[in-house]
Amino acid sequence: MAKSTSPSTTAPDTAWLGRGRHVGPDAERDVRRNLLALKAARVIDDFLDLDPVEAARSTDMFPRDESAGPGPSARRVFEARWRVPGNVTVRAQLTTYEPESRRVEKESEVAWVLAAEAEGAWQASWPSPATVFWPDSEQVAWDHDAVAGGRLRTVNYLPKDDGELRRVLRDYTRQSWFIHVVVHEAMTPDALGRRPVTAFLPPSLRHRVIEHRATPEQALIADFATKRELGVGLPRGGAVVLPSTPPTPGYDAERFTVGDVFLDGTEPTELLQKIVEFASLPRPLPDGAEQALTRLRQGWHLLTPDEELVHARAMVTRYAEALKAMTASCDLYREAAESAHAALAEATSGNNAPRTPAPATAEHDASPLKSLTKSLGLFRRPDR
Repeated sequence: MAKSTSPSTTAPDTAWLGRGRHVGPDAERDVRRNLLALKAARVIDDFLDLDPVEAARSTDMFPRDESAGPGPSARRVFEARWRVPGNVTVRAQLTTYEPESRRVEKESEVAWVLAAEAEGAWQASWPSPATVFWPDSEQVAWDHDAVAGGRLRTVNYLPKDDGELRRVLRDYTRQSWFIHVVVHEAMTPDALGRRPVTAFLPPSLRHRVIEHRATPEQALIADFATKRELGVGLPRGGAVVLPSTPPTPGYDAERFTVGDVFLDGTEPTELLQKIVEFASLPRPLPDGAEQALTRLRQGWHLLTPDEELVHARAMVTRYAEALKAMTASCDLYREAAESAHAALAEATSGNNAPRTPAPATAEHDASPLKSLTKSLGLFRRPDR
């Protein structure tokens, strides 16, 4: 696994990152069942299901970063390890969280963050880390965007209201971890045309892209909103890959705009090429993604036998170094104490020894207590 990122906030090319919401009951049960099934089928090598408190105890005895912990709102932490073509190992960590704002109609909603990293540059043809943890089934709604409400694996129609449309466009580009594409329907498509074009994407990219649709009558309002908010236009019957905030280096509106997309169930080759090209750009890490990578790298628990041996040897070395440092500190303290005692003994001996304080003078005997005692003695009986 790669151990360092670029000095900037650019996402490393070894990583796959996602953040979303599971809407429905038993989110963690869905993850456990999927992991168990994939391990039984030998699709993955192994997995762990950790309590957040247990997960906070990093395998590193001396953690280097407090963000290696899952955070106070975490519910569960799942880790999985598998190999992709070329015998490249992938390590991934899924953390489920309590939602930031809980509404009555969505009491079972669970937020999640997924970070995966390979030992080499990530390939779009590799299996999606999302479907290692979540079942790739329409019956399990794990694929909601964390911020704007869009969904993976389906078509999301833009709001009819102009103000709402502009608001969600801002949210998509400023807060979402996913790539967003807007497609305008030149005419109302049939059943085949209503299928998401993202289904044609390579497996590992399919769950990084959210597809939005503008209806035929939204041609002008959608074009105006994208130009006003994002500085990109939406051609009638075409599509555009939306920019991100902060802007992705190398992004140009014309470069990622397609003039015509035929929604007839055939593969939209040009649009898919634009999406793949955009995904390959060095994209800035969104808010919270750097912490997710840190937790994956520094808070990893699912070690192989060889890694456990290396870790045990490293811990023995660290304990030995710590014990050596403590012993050296104790020796220095003892030497300092002995020197201090010797200096004190020398200072209190010989002619220069400090004199013992003289007894109290008569002036001190003339205290009120002494006077009272003397007066009372006058009243003693003569025979005493």
